[in-house]
Amino acid sequence: MFEYLAVWSAQKGRARPWAILAMLAVVTAVVSAFLDNVTTVLLIAPVTLGIARYLGTPAYPFLFAEVFASNIGGTATLIGDPPNIIIGSAAHLSFNDFVVNLAPVIIAVMAVQLVAAHLIWGRKMSASPEARARIMALDTAALIVDPKLMKNSLFVIGGVVAAFVCAGWLGLQPGTIALLGAAILMLLHNCEHRREREKQTLRVTETFNEVDWITIFFFVGLFVIVHGIDAAGVLELAARGLIQLTGEDARATAVVILWGSAILSAIVDNIPFVAAMIPLIREMGPHLGGAEEVMPLWWALSLGACLGGNGTLIGASA
Repeated sequence: MFEYLAVWSAQKGRARPWAILAMLAVVTAVVSAFLDNVTTVLLIAPVTLGIARYLGTPAYPFLFAEVFASNIGGTATLIGDPPNIIIGSAAHLSFNDFVVNLAPVIIAVMAVQLVAAHLIWGRKMSASPEARARIMALDTAALIVDPKLMKNSLFVIGGVVAAFVCAGWLGLQPGTIALLGAAILMLLHNCEHRREREKQTLRVTETFNEVDWITIFFFVGLFVIVHGIDAAGVLELAARGLIQLTGEDARATAVVILWGSAILSAIVDNIPFVAAMIPLIREMGPHLGGAEEVMPLWWALSLGACLGGNGTLIGASA
């Protein structure tokens, strides 16, 4: 599906390098808002390299635009970026809360990014008529290896997003919705390939080996460490120091968190940084007047941590 989207975007841009860059960036941002941004970049980047090779142009402008767009687009929703999932779970923020408060900001940031990309790279990009003709001659339909699986995947993703929007009425947690979607897709896929699988012996150990246990235990250890620091009172002292610095002004505190998160997330990975900041912001609640006054701090943390990852090579996984 990702290969199809990349080539489709290139052909919609009439195989003009700048139009392809803009289309790929927009597609990457939109897909990253609903799927993991690292997966999106890993699957679109190889096709982008092929398109750049066909055009005879350097690939780095396309790749930079896609990486930036992935982190920007992932900031718009609860499920687009791991820091948002952590923040949403800790602050009890819904999918709709993220869309209403962050999506307008992200659209504006994405527009600025496209303008900057055009000024830096777009005006210098060109391709020969022969190279553009090769792109336009590619068969997009042939890129879809399993049409049935793609239809099932789109159906399930649409249902999962709809369930996220209606989560408040359904009374379901985001994690429950995501697991239900994964289970339904697995059942649909297994039913389609049941005859093929009847000849195979599937062991439970083989299934468990596919789970990314390293990442799971990393997060377990990370949250244990953060809780230990919180229990020791270190974060409470830090919260009081920040409140004194900003004079108990919620707006000034939000600005400090926004820029501080952006700078630090460009130096260290944003996931452990956000995990450490969550109890710190919680400690600020009583000093700033309650949960409503703290709400802008959550949005500042999300924007700073997710967008700040674009600052350096190590700032974000994508």
